[in-house]
Amino acid sequence: MENSKPSLNKRSQRRENRIATIQFLYQWELNKPEELNDAVATFLESLEKDRGHYAFAEELIHGTLQAIEVVDQEIVQLADNWEFKRIAKVDLSILRLAIYELLHRNDIPPIVSINEAIDLSKDFSTPDSKRFINGVLDRMKNKIDRPLRKAAD
Repeated sequence: MENSKPSLNKRSQRRENRIATIQFLYQWELNKPEELNDAVATFLESLEKDRGHYAFAEELIHGTLQAIEVVDQEIVQLADNWEFKRIAKVDLSILRLAIYELLHRNDIPPIVSINEAIDLSKDFSTPDSKRFINGVLDRMKNKIDRPLRKAAD
Protein backbone atom coordinates (compact mmCIF):
# COMPACT_ATOMS: atom_id res chain seq x y z
CA MET A 1 0.00 0.00 0.00
CA GLU A 2 1.40 3.37 -1.02
CA ASN A 3 1.99 5.95 1.71
CA SER A 4 -0.58 8.75 1.38
CA LYS A 5 1.76 11.30 2.98
CA PRO A 6 3.53 13.41 0.35
CA SER A 7 7.24 12.78 0.15
CA LEU A 8 9.63 15.61 0.90
CA ASN A 9 10.23 16.01 -2.84
CA LYS A 10 6.54 16.28 -3.69
CA ARG A 11 5.48 19.00 -1.27
CA SER A 12 3.37 21.77 -2.69
CA GLN A 13 4.92 25.20 -2.94
CA ARG A 14 2.45 26.53 -0.39
CA ARG A 15 3.45 23.76 2.06
CA GLU A 16 7.12 24.58 1.51
CA ASN A 17 6.33 28.23 2.21
CA ARG A 18 4.47 27.38 5.41
CA ILE A 19 7.38 25.21 6.55
CA ALA A 20 9.77 28.09 5.89
CA THR A 21 7.44 30.40 7.82
CA ILE A 22 7.31 28.22 10.92
CA GLN A 23 11.07 27.74 10.75
CA PHE A 24 11.59 31.50 10.67
CA LEU A 25 9.03 32.12 13.43
CA TYR A 26 10.78 29.52 15.57
CA GLN A 27 14.14 31.17 14.94
CA TRP A 28 12.63 34.62 15.61
CA GLU A 29 11.18 33.46 18.93
CA LEU A 30 14.57 32.20 20.12
CA ASN A 31 16.64 35.14 18.85
CA LYS A 32 14.74 38.25 17.77
CA PRO A 33 16.78 40.12 15.15
CA GLU A 34 17.45 43.84 15.34
CA GLU A 35 16.54 44.28 11.67
CA LEU A 36 13.62 42.07 10.63
CA ASN A 37 13.80 42.67 6.87
CA ASP A 38 17.49 41.74 6.76
CA ALA A 39 16.87 38.64 8.87
CA VAL A 40 14.00 37.51 6.62
CA ALA A 41 16.06 38.10 3.48
CA THR A 42 19.06 36.21 4.86
CA PHE A 43 16.87 33.34 6.02
CA LEU A 44 15.00 32.99 2.71
CA GLU A 45 18.21 33.21 0.69
CA SER A 46 19.66 30.36 2.78
CA LEU A 47 16.91 27.96 1.66
CA GLU A 48 17.39 25.51 -1.18
CA LYS A 49 15.20 27.30 -3.72
CA ASP A 50 15.46 30.87 -4.95
CA ARG A 51 13.94 33.62 -2.85
CA GLY A 52 11.09 34.18 -5.33
CA HIS A 53 9.85 30.66 -4.56
CA TYR A 54 9.26 31.82 -0.99
CA ALA A 55 7.25 34.99 -1.70
CA PHE A 56 4.23 33.52 0.11
CA ALA A 57 6.41 32.72 3.15
CA GLU A 58 7.68 36.29 3.19
CA GLU A 59 4.08 37.56 3.25
CA LEU A 60 3.18 35.14 6.03
CA ILE A 61 6.25 35.98 8.13
CA HIS A 62 5.72 39.73 7.93
CA GLY A 63 1.96 39.44 8.42
CA THR A 64 2.28 37.16 11.43
CA LEU A 65 4.88 39.35 13.10
CA GLN A 66 2.90 42.54 12.42
CA ALA A 67 -0.10 40.92 14.13
CA ILE A 68 1.91 39.10 16.82
CA GLU A 69 0.32 40.81 19.82
CA VAL A 70 -3.24 39.99 18.72
CA VAL A 71 -2.23 36.48 17.66
CA ASP A 72 -0.50 35.77 20.97
CA GLN A 73 -3.46 37.17 22.89
CA GLU A 74 -5.71 34.67 21.09
CA ILE A 75 -3.34 31.82 21.94
CA VAL A 76 -3.33 32.82 25.62
CA GLN A 77 -7.14 32.86 25.66
CA LEU A 78 -7.59 29.62 23.72
CA ALA A 79 -4.87 27.46 25.28
CA ASP A 80 -6.89 26.30 28.26
CA ASN A 81 -4.77 25.30 31.24
CA TRP A 82 -1.52 26.07 29.40
CA GLU A 83 0.86 28.75 30.49
CA PHE A 84 1.92 30.66 27.36
CA LYS A 85 5.64 30.51 28.12
CA ARG A 86 5.46 26.72 28.50
CA ILE A 87 4.05 26.09 25.02
CA ALA A 88 6.69 24.31 22.93
CA LYS A 89 8.30 26.83 20.56
CA VAL A 90 7.58 24.68 17.50
CA ASP A 91 3.92 24.44 18.50
CA LEU A 92 3.83 28.17 19.18
CA SER A 93 5.22 28.88 15.70
CA ILE A 94 2.60 26.63 14.09
CA LEU A 95 -0.21 28.21 16.13
CA ARG A 96 0.97 31.74 15.37
CA LEU A 97 0.94 31.07 11.64
CA ALA A 98 -2.46 29.35 11.68
CA ILE A 99 -4.14 31.98 13.84
CA TYR A 100 -2.67 34.78 11.73
CA GLU A 101 -4.13 33.09 8.65
CA LEU A 102 -7.51 32.62 10.33
CA LEU A 103 -7.69 36.24 11.45
CA HIS A 104 -6.07 38.08 8.56
CA ARG A 105 -5.91 35.97 5.40
CA ASN A 106 -9.42 35.90 4.01
CA ASP A 107 -7.97 34.52 0.75
CA ILE A 108 -7.27 31.22 2.54
CA PRO A 109 -10.22 29.04 3.59
CA PRO A 110 -10.07 28.54 7.37
CA ILE A 111 -10.25 24.77 7.05
CA VAL A 112 -7.10 24.87 4.90
CA SER A 113 -5.20 26.84 7.55
CA ILE A 114 -6.33 24.43 10.27
CA ASN A 115 -5.51 21.29 8.27
CA GLU A 116 -2.11 22.68 7.29
CA ALA A 117 -1.29 23.45 10.92
CA ILE A 118 -2.26 19.94 12.01
CA ASP A 119 -0.19 18.41 9.19
CA LEU A 120 2.80 20.58 10.12
CA SER A 121 2.47 19.48 13.74
CA LYS A 122 2.55 15.83 12.57
CA ASP A 123 5.81 16.51 10.70
CA PHE A 124 7.54 18.76 13.23
CA SER A 125 6.12 18.03 16.67
CA THR A 126 4.67 15.26 18.81
CA PRO A 127 1.32 13.42 18.80
CA ASP A 128 0.35 15.29 21.97
CA SER A 129 1.18 18.56 20.23
CA LYS A 130 -1.10 17.65 17.34
CA ARG A 131 -4.00 17.25 19.77
CA PHE A 132 -3.13 20.50 21.56
CA ILE A 133 -2.88 22.47 18.29
CA ASN A 134 -6.10 20.92 16.99
CA GLY A 135 -7.92 21.87 20.21
CA VAL A 136 -6.72 25.48 20.14
CA LEU A 137 -7.57 25.89 16.45
CA ASP A 138 -10.95 24.23 16.88
CA ARG A 139 -11.82 26.86 19.51
CA MET A 140 -10.42 29.59 17.23
CA LYS A 141 -12.55 28.49 14.29
CA ASN A 142 -15.65 28.98 16.44
CA LYS A 143 -14.66 32.63 16.94
CA ILE A 144 -14.31 33.58 13.29
CA ASP A 145 -17.28 34.74 11.27
CA ARG A 146 -16.78 33.44 7.76
CA PRO A 147 -17.37 30.21 5.84
CA LEU A 148 -14.87 27.53 6.81
CA ARG A 149 -14.48 25.84 3.45
CA LYS A 150 -14.01 28.74 1.08
CA ALA A 151 -12.04 31.94 0.83
CA ALA A 152 -13.90 35.14 1.63
CA ASP A 153 -14.93 37.35 -1.27
